Amino acid sequence: LPSAKASTHFLHPSLQAKMSRQLQARRLEGTEKNIWVEFVKLAATYSKVNLGQGFPDFPPPDFLKEAFVRALGGENHMLHQYTRAFGHPPLVKILAQFFEKLLGRDLDPMTNVMVTVGAYQALFCCFQAFVEEGDEVIIIEPFFDCYEPMVKMAGGTPVFVPLRLKDPKDGKLMSSAVWQLDPTELASKFSDRTKAIVLNSPNNPLGKVFSRAELELIATLCVKHDVLCISDEVYEWLVFDGKEHTRIASLQGMWDRTVTIGSAGKTFSVTGWKVGWTVGPNRLLQHLRTVHQNSVYHCATAAQEAVAQGFQRELELYGTPDSYFIQLPKELQQKRDQMVQSLDAVGMKPIIPEGTYFLVADISEFKSDVPDAPDSDEPYDSRFAKWMVKNKGLAAIPLSAFYCGAHKNNYNHFIRFCFAKEDSTLKAANDILQKWKRERTGP
Repeated sequence: LPSAKASTHFLHPSLQAKMSRQLQARRLEGTEKNIWVEFVKLAATYSKVNLGQGFPDFPPPDFLKEAFVRALGGENHMLHQYTRAFGHPPLVKILAQFFEKLLGRDLDPMTNVMVTVGAYQALFCCFQAFVEEGDEVIIIEPFFDCYEPMVKMAGGTPVFVPLRLKDPKDGKLMSSAVWQLDPTELASKFSDRTKAIVLNSPNNPLGKVFSRAELELIATLCVKHDVLCISDEVYEWLVFDGKEHTRIASLQGMWDRTVTIGSAGKTFSVTGWKVGWTVGPNRLLQHLRTVHQNSVYHCATAAQEAVAQGFQRELELYGTPDSYFIQLPKELQQKRDQMVQSLDAVGMKPIIPEGTYFLVADISEFKSDVPDAPDSDEPYDSRFAKWMVKNKGLAAIPLSAFYCGAHKNNYNHFIRFCFAKEDSTLKAANDILQKWKRERTGP
C-alpha cells in the first residue's frame, strides 16, 4: 500500500487547498484581546508578589471547606451526579430565603433564582438573553472588562458613561466616593435604543459603593425609559467603614426590570468553585434559563451543596458577630488600610475604596521611572504596570484596562492593586515598595 504521505499526491486539488472562507463568527470581531491573558502571563513569569488578579490567597472559612468534604465524602452518592439544571434545590431554596430578607419580598426558589457557573456566566446569560442587533447597553466606566465584549458578542452596542473624578480640596487621600456620575450626562445616554444599563456596586476596579441617591437616579431613568438593569453585586458583603450596600432591585419600580447577580466566590472566598446566581422576576429569568439550558446546562453539584450549607449557616447567624459576612469585611478593611499605608508611604496616592478587594493608586509621582513614549499608543499606566512587574517583581493591573478604547487615555495614571491577600503577601509587597523608595530617593 502507498504511504499516507504519498497518497496525498492523488487528492483532488480542491481537497488539498486551505480553506479561504472566514472561519470565526462576525460576533467575535474586536473581542480577541483580553487583559487577563496578557498580565497573568507577565505575573507568572516575573512577579515575586502578585497583587493583580482578584482572588484571595488565604483559605476559605473552615465551615465551608468542611461542607465540601461532607458533600464529596458523605453517603449521599447523588451529590456526584447531575442535579437540577437551574440550581441545586437546597441552594436555590436557601438563596430565596436569604434574598427575601434582603429585598423585602417573597421569592419562589424555582422561578426567581438561577444558579450559574460563577457570576461570569450569569452576565453572559443576561446579555445573550436580552440584547440583540440594534440594542444599546449603557456601561458605567471604569467597568469590569468583560461587559463590553459580551455586549458586542450579543450584537449590541455599548454606550459608555464615565464616573467623573472630583478632586478633594483638603489635600487628604481621596475616597472612591469622589468618583461620581454626572446626572445630565447619564440622562443623555438613554434613548429609544437603550435596552439595559449595567450597574456594578460595589464597583471593580474603584471600590466605589454607589449611594442610595445615585441608585435612585439610575432607577428613575430606567423606569422613565423602560430599561432593564443588570446589577453585578458580587462584592455585596465586602463594604467598609460602616457603608451600606443598597440593592437597586429593592428600589421602587426596579424589581420587575432588574437581574441581580451574585457570587459564592467573592461571598465565601472560593473563587475557584465558580458558583454564581441570578435573582429576579420570572419574566426575566425564564429567558436566562433558555440560554443556560442551551450552553452549560448544569453547574457542579457538590460545590452547590457546600454553598447551600454555607448560606444556611449565615442565615442562622445573620447580623451576629459570628457571621462570616461580618467577619470578612472587617479583616479586609484592615488589609486595605495596610495597603493604603504602604502605597502612601512611597508616594503612590491610593484612592481609599469603600468596598471590594481592590484599590486604585495614582502613579503620577513615578513618571521619572517610566517616562512617556510619544510614539506609543499604549496607555501610560499599561506600560508602567508592565515595567513594574518586570523590574520590581510587583504585579498590578492598569486602570485603562477598565475603559473602552476611546477613553483609555483619560485616566491613564492609575493602577489597581488587590489587597485580599495574606498579611505575609502584603508585607512582601511593602518590602518591594520600600526598597523601590530607597532606590529613588536614597537612604
